[in-house]
Amino acid sequence: MKAFVDLYAALDATTSSLGKRAAMLDYLRHAPPADAAWAVYFLAGGKPRQLVPAKLLKEYAREAAGVPEWLFEESYQAVGDLAETIALLLPDTPHADDASLAAWMEHSLLPLRGMDPGPLKPRLLEAWSRLDTRGRLVFTKLITGSFRVGVSRLLVTRVLAELAGVDAKEIAQRMVGYTDLNALPSAQGYLALIAAEAPAGRQESGMPYPFFLAHPLQADIADFERLLGPPADWLVEWKWDGIRAQLVRRAGGAWLWSRGEELVSDRFPELLQAAAALPEGTVLDGEIVVHKEGRVQPFAQLQQRIGRKTLTPRILRDIPVALLAYDLLELEGQDWRARPQRERRAALDALLADAGSAGLLPSPLLLESSWEDYARLRESSRERGVEGMMLKQAGGSYGVGRSKDVGLWWKWKVDPYSVDAVLIYAQKGHGRRASLYTDYTFAVWDAPPGTPGRGLVPFAKAYSGLTDDEIRQVDAIVRKTTQETFGPVRSVLPTLVFELGFEGIARSTRHKSGIAVRFPRMLRWRQDKPVEEADTLETLSALLPATSAEP
Repeated sequence: MKAFVDLYAALDATTSSLGKRAAMLDYLRHAPPADAAWAVYFLAGGKPRQLVPAKLLKEYAREAAGVPEWLFEESYQAVGDLAETIALLLPDTPHADDASLAAWMEHSLLPLRGMDPGPLKPRLLEAWSRLDTRGRLVFTKLITGSFRVGVSRLLVTRVLAELAGVDAKEIAQRMVGYTDLNALPSAQGYLALIAAEAPAGRQESGMPYPFFLAHPLQADIADFERLLGPPADWLVEWKWDGIRAQLVRRAGGAWLWSRGEELVSDRFPELLQAAAALPEGTVLDGEIVVHKEGRVQPFAQLQQRIGRKTLTPRILRDIPVALLAYDLLELEGQDWRARPQRERRAALDALLADAGSAGLLPSPLLLESSWEDYARLRESSRERGVEGMMLKQAGGSYGVGRSKDVGLWWKWKVDPYSVDAVLIYAQKGHGRRASLYTDYTFAVWDAPPGTPGRGLVPFAKAYSGLTDDEIRQVDAIVRKTTQETFGPVRSVLPTLVFELGFEGIARSTRHKSGIAVRFPRMLRWRQDKPVEEADTLETLSALLPATSAEP
């Protein structure tokens, strides 16, 4: 554990990729395989579900530190991170336990999940007492599932490739599923990850391939011919607003994996049933969407289904899903990723036509004669409920991650929705922003100007989009214009207007405004616009999609 804590400190102390790479290499070269297995799991983004409720962590830590509740909460608000607050408030200890990371995980951390408060408290206090401040910080972050250290999965992949002397693409292939919640790291799994020879048996398993990711395309249509060549060199499709997934059909079974490498088979049982129509040794890449009445429905309907703990027969009937497939990665057990995109697509269309399954549909190809024609068609994206277009190099292979060496995909998205909204609540951020008010709630007017008694209705929260200098300016205004305080939240006098951008909008009975938006962020601070001229609920409602997309 101590070595892993030292690694965390080293990674946290530098922003240099070379420095992070050197620290990880040094750790992995000396760590036992069982420890390295867990370290790679966490560094690559794995996070077990929260082991202990935050309420109990606060209660036990406050009692152990001997501080009143108000002081603990004030400290938490000042620090901005629960694990760091606990690590700093608990009494100093000379101990630095020498047990391995794997031993800590297996004997001190994982057993905490679901433990009754009676035995939980002494176990937790005893564990904290065996660690110094840095150790308590890492230990508690692992408990809360908030372990972050600014290391990308790509960098971890490159470090493992250098350590093993194996091509990074092969390592990326082996890492698929490594951080899945349903699997725990092991020494055997880690050794297979860095083995000189590729492990056997992949074709007998339900593992997917690394996802190929698209690059954002931001160019004037007049430059397309120069940048991309003629449209005939590309396959063009709609960019669907759903869940990216791979459907794997092997060894008499079927598996469905999300882009985040989460096994989601149990959430979409009808897609597993549809997979039975595919031949053994088939892997499809596509988008999970709600599909009924012959059309793709808004993402909000898919969200309703995702949020359900139990899939009742009514949910399956009212919110049916389909996989809009757009690539064929494996056929009859053979890896097709190196074949040209055009060949893979032709084989995919033929395969789905033979399967004849309502749950497996081809994502339609769009055929226009010029980039200008595509641009005109793209203008209808919003009314179709899509995010824009995907451009895929017809002669390109299926790559790994956001690579460009074997093939190229572009996502040509439409501009985000935007409205001018008023800041009405503010809350402090976390980490380096813990002392600043950076998380904001925005509102629009519930009636047009001049309407008696009109008021502001909250509809979105956002924390990204401002520069550090702008954040400091807004923080000062928040402190000067605070009207009321509700715990960590401040209600402020409405004086600030921001242009908010978001990717999607839908009706919602759970929000006071009756509207929910997806991925809101601040596009700019409208210092030129008075509060009275901010947008209204009517403006938001006008953005609601009127129709669903064609399949």
